[in-house]
Amino acid sequence: MREEGKIRVFLLDDHEVVRRGVHELLSAEDDIEVVGEAGTAAEALVRIPAIRPDVAVLDVRLPDGSGVEVCRDIRSRDESVQCLMLTSYADDEALFDAIMAGASGYALKAIRGAELLAAVRDVAAGKSLLDPVATARVLERLREGGGPRQDDRLARLTEQEHRILGLVGEGLTNRQIGERLHLAEKTIKNYVSTLLSKLGMQRRSQAAAYVARIQAEKH
Repeated sequence: MREEGKIRVFLLDDHEVVRRGVHELLSAEDDIEVVGEAGTAAEALVRIPAIRPDVAVLDVRLPDGSGVEVCRDIRSRDESVQCLMLTSYADDEALFDAIMAGASGYALKAIRGAELLAAVRDVAAGKSLLDPVATARVLERLREGGGPRQDDRLARLTEQEHRILGLVGEGLTNRQIGERLHLAEKTIKNYVSTLLSKLGMQRRSQAAAYVARIQAEKH
């Protein structure tokens, strides 16, 4: 929080009516200030780092991408920006992606005004709003998933790739992994690309789910 103790909020939603409604709701509060808006992922990725809000309220589905991707990008650059995902759809995969991207909360657009205000304040205070029941459901679904024997694919990874895969499973960004292992962020990005290829995966969230499944099988 900066400037007279107000919570500075940035809004990303491709629907102007929704954005305007949320803007009016938040602006009516003495302790909240809307400092910027965007209707596309590209615009948000330019404006959020420049404005550095306390909280970014991000629509999950956008015409040119995903709010989850915006969250991951912003959080990898500046962990002080807390992200609250807002969506019309209760989608387990999107929820898991949001968790792995470092979002602090995930709410449906059907949320009541008072609940949204409370969510913004809690996220700004550093609290996680991810519903433990929903999160457990996502992990359970992933653990029940089939697939080839894990050992076969894991055997293809080097010791360093194993280490990095484990950190991806913990939800760390490339930058955080680099700091942990004392390597450049670009080096980690190359490692992640290589290990995804070896595992036959396209997305980071798939690797995280894979780790969760392996850990579940050990217990």
